[in-house]
Amino acid sequence: MYKFILAALLGALSLSATAAPDIYIGTVYDYLDGAQSSYRKRISNSGDSTAFVRVDLYEITYGADGPQETPLHSAPDGQRRGLIATPSRLIIPPKGMQATRLLFQGERDRERYYRVRYIPVVPEKDDQFAVPEDERQAYKAAVETGINVLTGYGAIFIVRPTHTRFDTRIEQTDTHYSLTNAGNSTVVLEDLKECSAGDEPVCDPSRLQHVMPGKTTRFERTPGRVLHFKRIEGDASHPTQV
Repeated sequence: MYKFILAALLGALSLSATAAPDIYIGTVYDYLDGAQSSYRKRISNSGDSTAFVRVDLYEITYGADGPQETPLHSAPDGQRRGLIATPSRLIIPPKGMQATRLLFQGERDRERYYRVRYIPVVPEKDDQFAVPEDERQAYKAAVETGINVLTGYGAIFIVRPTHTRFDTRIEQTDTHYSLTNAGNSTVVLEDLKECSAGDEPVCDPSRLQHVMPGKTTRFERTPGRVLHFKRIEGDASHPTQV
């Protein structure tokens, strides 16, 4: 059965010179809430050929020198600690979709941060795609013949603590607004924009901002301007205006 499915997925190996996979990963930020044990991430392929996608995981730590990314590997006992992607190899047919499940193993006493990279590749020997050699060579030759660029994408994955607590504090002065995250999990400021006051406000382009636990973000206060955003705390959304 597996060979039949694989053969169907590889049916696009007779690629034209311009055929190429084109993957889409959806949202760039994903969150594993305290009550969740896993998260299902869908990856689609709008291209004209099969996409062979490798999922790479990195833990992000924040220090005095800024964020650092460390590749995740198995521990000496053969067990993986932290975030796991299953499967970590996806074969996505043209105009199709596959999903990988992200699971966290270990203590969830604090919030943790990961970068998940979804990278289209040309299958090679012993890379866990289990593609027959003749089909692998045909795919490789077709990709190399065309002017194709295999574009990968990265997403940020935030694993919230089991006992998530939100405590957002907003202060105003004559010169600025400040928002402090006194909880233990990231607060998302969605559709953040500054607008003119009045019945028909004119707004700056909106943006997305994250406020990590223990951090404060400040905004300069401009006369005649109002700050709008949705404060996202887990499943709760709080429209806010200051």
